[in-house]
Amino acid sequence: MVQKYQSPTRIYKYPFELVITAYERRFPTCKEIPVFLGSDIVSEFKSEDGAIHIIERRCRLNVDAPYILKKLAGVDHVVFIQKNSLDRRNRTLKIEARNESFHSRITINEHCVYSVHADNPEWTCFEQDATLEIHSFFGFESVVEKIAAKQYGANIKKGKEVMHSFINELRAEGVTYVAPWMASPPSHTQREESLEGAESSEKGEMCANTEGAIGYHLASTSSDFGSMSLDQIDRLERSRSNPRLEAEYIERHLGELSPLQESRLIQLRKWLAETHKGKIPKDAHILRFLRARDFNVEKAREMLVHSLAWRKLHGVDTLLDNYVAPEVIKQYFAGAWHHHDLDGRPVYILRLGQVDVKGLIKAVGEEGIIKQIMAVEEEGVRRCEMATQTAGHAVGSCTLIVDLEGLSMRHLWRPGIKTFGRILSLLEANYPETMGRLILVRAPRVFPILWTVVSPFIDENTRGKFFVYSGHNFAGLSAYISPEYLPEFLGGTCKTWRNNQSTVPTLTGKTVPKTFYQYTTEEIEQEQEKSSDNPNLFGKSVYQTAYVTKDFPHEVLIQVPQKNSVITWDFDVLKGDITFAIYRSREHLSSPRHEHHVPGAAGGIGSQQYISKRMSVGVDLVICCQPCICRDGDSIQGSHVATAPGSYVLRWTYFDATHSFDPLSLNKSHVIYFAELFASERVRGSMTSLQSSSSLSTARSPSSQGYSGML
Repeated sequence: MVQKYQSPTRIYKYPFELVITAYERRFPTCKEIPVFLGSDIVSEFKSEDGAIHIIERRCRLNVDAPYILKKLAGVDHVVFIQKNSLDRRNRTLKIEARNESFHSRITINEHCVYSVHADNPEWTCFEQDATLEIHSFFGFESVVEKIAAKQYGANIKKGKEVMHSFINELRAEGVTYVAPWMASPPSHTQREESLEGAESSEKGEMCANTEGAIGYHLASTSSDFGSMSLDQIDRLERSRSNPRLEAEYIERHLGELSPLQESRLIQLRKWLAETHKGKIPKDAHILRFLRARDFNVEKAREMLVHSLAWRKLHGVDTLLDNYVAPEVIKQYFAGAWHHHDLDGRPVYILRLGQVDVKGLIKAVGEEGIIKQIMAVEEEGVRRCEMATQTAGHAVGSCTLIVDLEGLSMRHLWRPGIKTFGRILSLLEANYPETMGRLILVRAPRVFPILWTVVSPFIDENTRGKFFVYSGHNFAGLSAYISPEYLPEFLGGTCKTWRNNQSTVPTLTGKTVPKTFYQYTTEEIEQEQEKSSDNPNLFGKSVYQTAYVTKDFPHEVLIQVPQKNSVITWDFDVLKGDITFAIYRSREHLSSPRHEHHVPGAAGGIGSQQYISKRMSVGVDLVICCQPCICRDGDSIQGSHVATAPGSYVLRWTYFDATHSFDPLSLNKSHVIYFAELFASERVRGSMTSLQSSSSLSTARSPSSQGYSGML
């Protein structure tokens, strides 16, 4: 298996020529790098004008490996071949290194690039990545892999220190500026030839640069897409999804990460940029999922992809803009945001013992409680972002204080326990690592019994963040929160809770009046039994769910009334691989020819088919969009301009990437999607008009038709 390592972009706030001059001081030997034993030049090339300098060296490195491993290998050091290609004209230095020692057993390739900063020509960027593939190594493959990862991290840290050391040496010697390379003035004959060549190629040059000129114009006038082609706009959108991360940005906004953790973050971010059309979540959000899966990229990717689809399915990204808490929640839910702790984390205080759980659930239902908790979580994420800006360091999680005074056996109401379990499952799946610390205070005698009931819902990592204080001893809280920010009922001096921008009196919690009740216990339990894995939390979703099996594709019928109408789609592959294509039927289609029932699907219907098996391409069907393979985790958006009116079919087909014949395999893919039709008069070649403005809303205009709803 090939291991990949990629480092964040390091910025040296010095000109390129000065940085390269400092870099060259590490050859042939460098006392600043103890593992670098020396180097010999193998070959060298210099262009006549001095712009190009290519040099290849054989470098000897002392690897920090166990004695027994060196004894088995029979060497004290390893040899690498390093090729440096300096282009002074374009101000780049490309470095390629590969191992010569044990090349039949291990393959190591490293690539580094020094270049000019895109936004500041007086700064220099350094990018580095490497791959490691171990074929065999005397049975010590895992040990070698760990040594390589450790050495890679150490080299990154040491390289930065050495570069600054050499730059300081140059400055101490009075060298603060190195002139950029300049081409020698051309002779009279060269100037004539150059002029003649320029005249003959002027027209071609203008044609070749048209795309670039348009791209520049689009970047400066992005609000006007009317005169742009779709390809040009698509290129502009892709250019905005640069996966580059800078080391200073990571340290300031995401916190201290090891080189391996930085590499994993960049890998996952790059994958998302490629598969999600640049519409990727914020880096802090990605990092939380990596932490939750111990920086295993594949596991974090799977978890994050499902969470992103969950957010899309329920419109969670717009929750804080649209959700208004019911009056009963405002009056009887005893929880609020309240200042911050000593580490800068936002603090939320919940007086759980004072909450009438049964009354609130009977008043707003289980979904109403879940909506409130999701709103609190979304607000917490937003507050962490604000805290990161104001605190001067990364703040990625919150502190939760739960006051258990008043907790009793009445809180063990069975529907309430089930609701608690669902909330925890949603939080762990979609808001990992958002809770930095959970402090339980005034734990009553009944707490051990309650803890036995609820602890199975809490994963081991989260339980490690719990701190429990019994009785009225609040002295331990001062180790986490300043007394001036602690409410009086927790031993502090603060007389109010701060909630958003206003202050509210200390809540004591009350019994919810029965006049607020809308559900009986039986109705709540029945609803809990019927609830699916993806409950409809925030109103009717515009996204549809389909289960595509080996023998039953899923098809969506769209009736196009006129030529030049535009079909748009947005879908996520949550499980398995699929093939997506668009067909136009030569005959009019109206109703599904078959509906395939899948256990667990909403309404029991997993997929539906409009195209019969007797229909064939070229006779009955016209391919409008060539089939494309979409992998597990992909998020696909696109559009198609109809060349003729008629019945169009969007088709998702199961794709078996492994060609497995395992009889136990389910051979099933899971997709959520949304499709929409725009009338031709609404489309003028503008990307803005091709993107559905209502893809997270159930509202529809007369000139667009949405194909959504739960199957």
